Amino acid sequence: MFVFLLLLCLADEVVSQIRYSVPEEAEHGTFVGNIAEDLGLDLTKLSSRRFQVVPSSRTPYLEVNLENGVLFVNEKIDRERICKQSASCLLHLEVFLENPLELFRVEIEVVDINDNPPSFPETDITVEISESATPGTRFPLESAFDPDVGSNALRTYDITSNNYFYLDVQTQTDGNKFSELVLEKPLDREQQAMHRYVLTAVDGGQPPRTGTALLVVRVLDSNDNVPVFDQPVYSINLAENAPVGTLVIQLNATDSDEGPNGEVIYSFSNHISSRVKELFDIDARTGRIEVRGEVDFEESSLYQIYVQAKDMGPNAVPAHCKVLVKVTDVNDNAPEIIFSTVTESVSENAATGTVIALLSVTDKDSEDNGQTHVEILGDVPFKLKTSFRNYYTIVTDGPLNRETVEAYTVTVVARDKGIPSLATSKSIKVHVSDENDNAPTFTQPIYDVYVTENNVPGAYIYAVSAVDPDVGQNAYITYSIVECEIQGMSVVTYVSINSENGYLYALRSFDYEQLKDFSFMVQARDSGSPELWSNATVNVIIVDQNDNAPSVIAPLGKNGTAREPLPRSAEPGYLVTRIVAMDADDGENARLSYSIQRGNENGMFRMDWRTGELRTARRVSVKRDPQQLYELLIEVRDHGQPPMSCSAVVQVTLVDSLVEGHSGERGTAKAKEASLDLTLILIIALGSVSFIFLLAMIVLAVRCQKDKKLNIYSTCLASDCCCLVGCGSCGSGGCCGRQARAARKKKKLSKSDIMLTKHQRELSYLVDRPRRVNSSAFQEADIVSSKDSGHGDSEQGDSDHDAMHRGHSSGADLFSNCTEECKALGHSDRCWMPSFVPTEARQGADYRSNLHVPGMDSVPDSEVFECETLAGDQSFSTFGKETPHQPNQIHQHHQHHLNASTLERKEFDALLCNSRMPYKAACLELQKPLCLVVGN
Repeated sequence: MFVFLLLLCLADEVVSQIRYSVPEEAEHGTFVGNIAEDLGLDLTKLSSRRFQVVPSSRTPYLEVNLENGVLFVNEKIDRERICKQSASCLLHLEVFLENPLELFRVEIEVVDINDNPPSFPETDITVEISESATPGTRFPLESAFDPDVGSNALRTYDITSNNYFYLDVQTQTDGNKFSELVLEKPLDREQQAMHRYVLTAVDGGQPPRTGTALLVVRVLDSNDNVPVFDQPVYSINLAENAPVGTLVIQLNATDSDEGPNGEVIYSFSNHISSRVKELFDIDARTGRIEVRGEVDFEESSLYQIYVQAKDMGPNAVPAHCKVLVKVTDVNDNAPEIIFSTVTESVSENAATGTVIALLSVTDKDSEDNGQTHVEILGDVPFKLKTSFRNYYTIVTDGPLNRETVEAYTVTVVARDKGIPSLATSKSIKVHVSDENDNAPTFTQPIYDVYVTENNVPGAYIYAVSAVDPDVGQNAYITYSIVECEIQGMSVVTYVSINSENGYLYALRSFDYEQLKDFSFMVQARDSGSPELWSNATVNVIIVDQNDNAPSVIAPLGKNGTAREPLPRSAEPGYLVTRIVAMDADDGENARLSYSIQRGNENGMFRMDWRTGELRTARRVSVKRDPQQLYELLIEVRDHGQPPMSCSAVVQVTLVDSLVEGHSGERGTAKAKEASLDLTLILIIALGSVSFIFLLAMIVLAVRCQKDKKLNIYSTCLASDCCCLVGCGSCGSGGCCGRQARAARKKKKLSKSDIMLTKHQRELSYLVDRPRRVNSSAFQEADIVSSKDSGHGDSEQGDSDHDAMHRGHSSGADLFSNCTEECKALGHSDRCWMPSFVPTEARQGADYRSNLHVPGMDSVPDSEVFECETLAGDQSFSTFGKETPHQPNQIHQHHQHHLNASTLERKEFDALLCNSRMPYKAACLELQKPLCLVVGN
């Protein structure tokens, strides 16, 4: 390009010019002219002489056929968009040929056509005129706008014919037309308050185009005085590119009226151009005109602003003035910076003065506006050096450190000396290349690593990390373990490290009880030249795991069983022994709890779960504690997760007194108390029970004789009771059998009248220990089911219903135990029970050996119960069956069943009350089916 321009300079004598014209809006391909023919060129040599268009003069609207020299329209031309309202609109092309070099300038004039009609900014124009306005008063109207120029531009205005107004069309200095409405005849608001006319704008085209607007004249009441400006025309100089808000002029209009009639408001006249409204603004109260848009000298050097001032009184008449704004040229071209060469990176070890870039600075303005000052912005280690004319070099001006700053953005600013000064800036990015001048650094000097014992060998335990501010190979880090010994062995037999990422792995399973912690050093080394490195310490702390069960160390015994004596006279809280255990673990894993797992079913002992002390919970009772030996299973459990435990057996032997030589709390706790002879106590108790039992039988027999209504039930009860003492048969041959047959016709037995006892026990218990049985024992006995047992769930009268059906199908052998009364009343459980004949061994056995009532162990010997009168219906049960009233299943181990009879509740309650029996119509738990318990 430079060579081409040089050739142009040397070929001034061969430059020629040719001119064409083309109408705007011409379609693509429209012929403009043949440049080659018009210049007299040989068409056959255009190609060989490289006929072409200068690139800088190309325009998108026109194109040249380089083969034949034809100039044609390439794109539709809109003259108003390209040249706005300029009088002439020219496009330029430059073409040239080589051998010899010839340059031709082609000028194309875009001819305006009348393609735009005039138009008003508003379709409705309102003018307010006081009725006091005198004929000849002028009212400027809003101008129409026609983007065409020349003869096609706006030519004149016209108004609908009327008797009051006419139009006076005037021409501004710039050639634009505007109209004023002139009052021709005085107005009378009372006669006509509103006048409407059509305002027409006509251009000069052929044919002419027009634009219309509705002109509305509103007649107002009069206002005597109008505002007056200081002068009709104001001339102001304004520099181009003045910032928005710049004051252009401060107008002042006065009105001699007072109050609202003297308050003046300012506004632009209606006929000023829309462009003026875009560039300037006026304050309605103060008359201050300010810059609103960007004022450009190249666009227009003169603006005419028409301003009107109107008071705020009724029928206000506006006053008008003109402001001429002359735009002065200013320094509006900024300097231009061009970089010739740029070094993208520089070593951080580069010497001061190393060249980074070469640049040049130019400014298209002249004189002071074209003089420039160049500098580098910011605090960077670079500076500018002048080379020649307008060329500069950027060089280093201090040491560089890539780890501090990896790259610098160097900004060069060129500023001219115009007023105001303009500046241009350009930036380049300079990267600092790395050198290996930094050793790796661990993220922390000491690492504490917690590893749970019993870990899997080879498991990941931690990751150490080091950073190196260098880059590339200088920052590539490898990790290693510094050799040392742990418990006489190399550290590498304990842990290993991944050389690439610093991951640590355990090479063996750690045991907290053998090794609680150890330390070693790791090293991080980069791959630069020369290599640099650093170390860090790793403390491995083994975390205890609950992997050891507790072990009992005291009391000592043979084969895991300890034996401890317990005097029968021991008071509650007596220290039997203390269990001492240990756990090899630590913390919660070694915190122990003690408990009794088995052997303390009767609540004789209690264990302190924290200290392991085994103490008595109550006194030793002869009747409740007949055994001589307690075998307790003690469990010791730690608080680990999951918990672990061990157990020990402690055999506690009841002794009359401790042997000499025992010391401490067990030997001296109750030594002063005298113990009664247990044999004497048993003899007294047995005699008392026998006496009460005999008295109860006598009272029962007397009541059975007196009560006629209950002779059957009482006789059967006496018969069964006879079985208890071995006085006769309980079958059909005894007295009970005969009286039962006699009472069969009086009352039929029902299942709800029968309640059998749950366990096989001696009836003699009814009169034994009456003071020791509390109500809870009998409440437990009420749970027994009222259905017959042994045949599944009975329905429709249970045993009565089932016996009737079985009697028809099974024959007489099935009911070998049934009496006539049973057959008449319905077969009950006794029908299929084997006959029971008490033996001497059974009769002579001590009732205490097989007697147990739930809840009696917790009743003190001194407690006395009074007989209570029971009311309401009760539920009754046979062995092994449930009733709808009691869902709890009662598990029994009976081999026999008892044929049940009934007894009036109130009679039996009276009997029991006379015997001081604390019985509330509940079932006693006996081992042998010997007696009935009767309820309503």
